[in-house]
Amino acid sequence: GWLHAPCCRTLAQIRGRNVNKHKPWIETSYHGVITENMDMVLLDPPLVALDKDAPVPYAGEICAFKIYGQDAPFEAVVLNRTSGEGVLRASSPVDCESQKEYTFIIQAYDCGAGPSGADWKKSHKAVVHIQVDDVNEFCPVFREPLYKASVTEGKIYDSILQVEAWDQDCSPQYSQICNYEIVTAGTPFAIDRNGKNTERLSYDKQQSSKIMVTAFDCGQKRAKEDVAVHIDVKPVCKPGWQGWNKRVDYEPGTGSRQLFPKMHLETCGGPLSGVKAMVELQTNHIGKGCDRETYSENSLQKLCGAASGSTDLLPAPSSSSNWTAPLLTDSGRDSDLIYRFDGHQAANVPDHVVPQNLTDQFTIATWMKHGPSPGLRAEKETLLCNSDKTEMNRHHYSLYVHNCRLVFLLRRDFTQVDTFRPAEFHWKLEQICDKEWHYYVINVEFPAVTLFVDGVTYEPYLVTDDWPIHTAKIDTQLTVGACWQGGWTPRFTQYFRGSLSGLTIRPGRIETQKVISCLQACKEGLDINSLESLAKDIKFHFNPAQSVLVVEGEDLDSINTAMTKVSYINSRQFPTPGLRRLHITTTVQCFGEDTCLSIPDIKSVVMVLPPSEPRITITGSNRLVRPASDLRGPLGVAPFKELHITSTVMKADSFGGCEPGVMEVMHNLDYCDVLVIGEELNPERESLEIHHSVLLGKHLDATNSTSGISIYGVDSMAHYEQALRQVRYRNWRPATLSERRLRLTCSELNGRYTSNEFNLEVSVLHHSAPVEHVNHMAVEPQYMRPVHHPLMIHTLNTHMSAAPPAATAVIVVCIAALVVIVVIGVYRIHATHQEGSREDDDDEAKDTEEDWDNSALNITVNPMENVGAQACDEEVTEEVHEEEEEEEEQNSDEDGGEEKEREEVKERKQMGKLEWDSCSITY
Repeated sequence: GWLHAPCCRTLAQIRGRNVNKHKPWIETSYHGVITENMDMVLLDPPLVALDKDAPVPYAGEICAFKIYGQDAPFEAVVLNRTSGEGVLRASSPVDCESQKEYTFIIQAYDCGAGPSGADWKKSHKAVVHIQVDDVNEFCPVFREPLYKASVTEGKIYDSILQVEAWDQDCSPQYSQICNYEIVTAGTPFAIDRNGKNTERLSYDKQQSSKIMVTAFDCGQKRAKEDVAVHIDVKPVCKPGWQGWNKRVDYEPGTGSRQLFPKMHLETCGGPLSGVKAMVELQTNHIGKGCDRETYSENSLQKLCGAASGSTDLLPAPSSSSNWTAPLLTDSGRDSDLIYRFDGHQAANVPDHVVPQNLTDQFTIATWMKHGPSPGLRAEKETLLCNSDKTEMNRHHYSLYVHNCRLVFLLRRDFTQVDTFRPAEFHWKLEQICDKEWHYYVINVEFPAVTLFVDGVTYEPYLVTDDWPIHTAKIDTQLTVGACWQGGWTPRFTQYFRGSLSGLTIRPGRIETQKVISCLQACKEGLDINSLESLAKDIKFHFNPAQSVLVVEGEDLDSINTAMTKVSYINSRQFPTPGLRRLHITTTVQCFGEDTCLSIPDIKSVVMVLPPSEPRITITGSNRLVRPASDLRGPLGVAPFKELHITSTVMKADSFGGCEPGVMEVMHNLDYCDVLVIGEELNPERESLEIHHSVLLGKHLDATNSTSGISIYGVDSMAHYEQALRQVRYRNWRPATLSERRLRLTCSELNGRYTSNEFNLEVSVLHHSAPVEHVNHMAVEPQYMRPVHHPLMIHTLNTHMSAAPPAATAVIVVCIAALVVIVVIGVYRIHATHQEGSREDDDDEAKDTEEDWDNSALNITVNPMENVGAQACDEEVTEEVHEEEEEEEEQNSDEDGGEEKEREEVKERKQMGKLEWDSCSITY
C-alpha cells in the first residue's frame, strides 16, 4: 500500500503545476466614489480579475481580493469566481468630515489547485483611489454669538460689519455659505457678505438697533440659530458732556449724593490747554431761596448764638402780636413765615414793642425779595420807618428802596454843635431788584454803616450829609411796609412792593459776621466727595452759599474725574421735597487760542423725595383732681407732671418687604402752647406760669398771658418734656372753681409738623379734710412729727371683713408697717426736738421747688418694707377709695369745713412745706 501513495502525490503536484501556470490580472489603478454613511463603492473601471489558466476546477478561477493599506475601512468581495467579478464596499461607516479620500493597494488571488490557498497566485498591485461623497447633514453656524458695530448718524455705509457662518460638511457644495438674510423686518439695513445701511440714521430718533441675521449653505440648508447684531448710532462728534442723567433722586437723610458718576467731556480730539466748568444749583423757588431752617426768627437767633435783645417786627400773628394780622402772608414753602406787600399794606408797630434807646450801635436785619415795578413811577418803597406820630412828617430813621437802590436814613438828634452829619447811606446792587430772596443786615456804628447781603460786606457807594433833627416833644411811630405821615392829613405813604420775612432790630450792639452767616446759611448745596483723590492740578471754589461750584484744570481726564465727584447734600432732617435745577456751563481753551470749542450747557434736576413725616404724640393723664388746698399753695399744682412726648415715622420694612413699620425718631421742637379753654384766666385769683430756673441750661424761653403759656425755642423733645412738667397752675380763690380745662399742642419747624391736641381737665375737690402725707424717704428725721390717721385705720377696718383671706393678710401687713413708721417717726423727732423746728431760708427755698401732691392720702413705707407696701397699694386702693371720700367729707363738715382746712394748711407750712410721695394708697 505504501509503494503507491507517494506516486499519487507527485502526480497531483505535477498536474497542479501544469494547470495553474498564470497569475491573475487586474487593472493597474481604480477610482471609486462612495457616499458617506453608505457601504457600496462605485469603481471605475469595475473590479474584475482575469486568469489565463484553463477553466478547470480551481484553475482559472478568482478566489479573493486583498486590500493593503493603513486602516482603510474597505473590503473587496468576489462576486463570481469564474468571471472574476468583484465589488468594493465599506467595512465601517465612512464620514466625509473625518476623511474625504482614501488610497490603498488591492491584489487579486486565483484559486490555485484548491480552496486551501496554499498555492494561490496573486496579481500585481493595483492602486485604488476612493473619494467620499458629502451629504448635507450640517446646518450653518455663526462664529460669534453676538455681533456689535457702531455707525455715525447721517452717513451711508457700504460695509458696517461682516458676519461669518461656517458649515461642518466637507464638500464645497454643502460647506460653503451661499446666502445671508436679515430676519428682522422693517430695518434700514441690507446684507450680502457685508452688512450695510440703506438709509441715513439719526441718533435722536433711534440710538441703537437690534437685528437678527440667518445664513444658508449652498445646499440651501438654513442656520439652526439666528444671530443678533447690535448697531449703535453715534451722533456726529459734537463737543459736550456725555454720560449724565437728566434727573437724580435724593432721599432725605442719605448725606452726600453724587450727581454725575459717569460723566465725561467729549472734545472730538481737539488739543486742549484748559477746561473750566461751573455747576450751579438753582433753588430760588424753595422758600427764601434754598432749603433753610424754618423756625421762628427768635429761635433762629438763639440757634446761631446771637445776642439777646432783638425785636421781631414781623412776628406770626397772635394775641400778643396782632399788628401783623392785617398783612398778607405767603406761606411759600415749608412753613416759612413770609409777608407780601403789594403797595397797599402797612402796619403800625405798637409802642410797647418798639425798641427804645437806639444808640450809636444797632443792627437792622431782614429777608427781602424785590423787583422793579414796570409801569409805575419810581418812588420810594419803605421797608421800615420811624417818623413823627402827629403834627409833622419828620423821618427819624428808615430803610427804603428807590430806583433799585437800597437807602438807609438816620437823622441824629440836635446837639450843641449844629453841623452836618452823615444821614443817608446808599447801596447800588443787582440783588435789590433781581426778584430773588436775599438776607440784608445793616450794622450801624455811627458814623460808619455797613451792609451785608447774603453774608458779603458792601460799603455804601454814596453817603449824604444832613442837618440833625431838632428836639420836639412829639411821639414817634414805627411802621413796616410804608411810612407814616403825621402832619395835617395823617396817612401812610411810600408803600413797599415785595416780600419781607424776619425783620428784626437790635439796639445797643451790632451783629457779628459769624452770626450773620449762620442766619442766612443754606441747609442744602453742592459738595465734592473724596477731595484727597483729586488731581493736584485741579482747582475748585464755592460761593458762600455753596450753590455755585467752579472746577478748573488743564488735563481732561482730571476734569472728568473731578466732575464725577460733584455731589448734592441736604443736612435738614425733614427737607423740603421737590425739584432743584442744575445748570452747568463750560469753557474750553486750546493752545494759542482763548476758546476753541463751544460746549453746550447742561440742564438737569435733583428731585428731593418727600421725607417720612413725623407724628408727634403727647400722652399723659388727661384729668387732674386736687383739693382746694393744693391749688391755694405757694406752688399750686403741676397739670402736666405725667406728660410724655414721642415722635414716630412710618418706615419700610428693613428686610426689604412692602409692609411699613413704625420707628421712633428724635428731633427738635420749636414751641409748645398751653391754651386755656373757655373763660380766660383771671389774674386776680389764678395764674398759669413756669419758673425761670426751669429754663436754665436749655434753649427755651416762655411767655404767658391770660389765655395761656407758650414755651418756645429750638430744643429737644426731652427738654420740652422737662419744662412742661414744671408748668404750675395756682388758684388762691378756688371756692367758685369747679374745673379748668387746658389744651397743649407742640410744633416742629414752625408748625410744619404739629402734635395732637392734648386736653387736660383740672378739677377741684371741695370740702375735703386735708390729711398729711408721710414720706420718710424724702424727709429728714428732724422734720418729721407724729401724725395720726384715725380715718385711715377706720376705713381699713371697715373693709377688712369683706376682704378675701389673702387681701386681709396683706392689709394687716400694711397696717403693721404703718404703725412701725409712726413709731420710728415719733422717736426720731423726739430725739431731735431740742434742735427745734429749724426752717431756715435755704431749706424753705429748696422745699418750695419740690412738687406738692396732696390729692389723696399717701403712705410710703421704708424701702426695706417696699414689697409689703406695694402689695397693699395694689390690693386695697380701689376698695378703700369711695368710703374714704365719704367719711372725709363728713369729718370736714363736722369740724368746721374750710376753717379747719385753713388751720391744717397753716400747720403744714409751719412744718416746713414738706413734699410727700404719692406712690402709695390714694383716695
